[in-house]
Amino acid sequence: MTQDMLHAALTGLLTGLSLIVAIGAQNAFVLRQGLKRAHVLPVVLICALSDAVLITLGVFASAQISKAFPPLLPILRWGGSAFLIYYGAKAALSAWRGGGHLEAAEGEGQSRKAAMLTALALTWLNPHVYLDTVVLLGAISARFGEARSGFAMGAASASLLFFFALGFGARFLAPIFARDLSWRVLDGGIALVMWSIAISLIAGA
Repeated sequence: MTQDMLHAALTGLLTGLSLIVAIGAQNAFVLRQGLKRAHVLPVVLICALSDAVLITLGVFASAQISKAFPPLLPILRWGGSAFLIYYGAKAALSAWRGGGHLEAAEGEGQSRKAAMLTALALTWLNPHVYLDTVVLLGAISARFGEARSGFAMGAASASLLFFFALGFGARFLAPIFARDLSWRVLDGGIALVMWSIAISLIAGA
C-alpha cells in the first residue's frame, strides 16, 4: 500500500469512526441486541455491509457525477465543512455539559427475521445515514484523488470494527459508558476530529 493510500485509509477510518459513534437509533439497537446476545451476528453484518455499500456509492459515484456536474464537489466540500463544524460544535457542547448516555432500544423477544428487518430499516430508512456516508464521506474522499479507494476501505473498516465491537462487546461497554465522564471524553475527541477534517477540507478548496 502506497503512502497516499495509507493516509487515505487512515483518514477514512478515523472519519468513519467519528461519524458512527454518535448516539443514534441504529447504534442503540445494536447495543440492545448485544446486551441480550440476540441475533448479534446478522444484525452487525447488516449494519456494516449496508454502510460499506453506501460508502462505496458515495466515494465513487460522487466522482462520476462531478464530471457531469462540475459544481457538485465544491458544493459538497463547503457543505460538508459546514456540517463538520456544526457537528464538532455539538459534540464539544455535549462534552462541556455532560449528561451523555446510550440507552438500549425497546423491544423484547424479537425473532431473527424481525431483528434483521429492524436493522435494515434503521439503516436504509434513516436520512442521516445517506448524509454521513454518501454525501459527507463522498465529499471528503474527493481530496484523495486516485487514492480514494483507500479512503473507502478505511471508512468501511470503521463501520465493521465499530459494529462488531458494539454488538459483541456490549456487556463490557455498558458499565463504562454508564459513567458521564466516558461520554464527555468521547464527545471531546469527536469534536477535535471533526474540526480537523473541516479545516483540511477548507484548506483544499
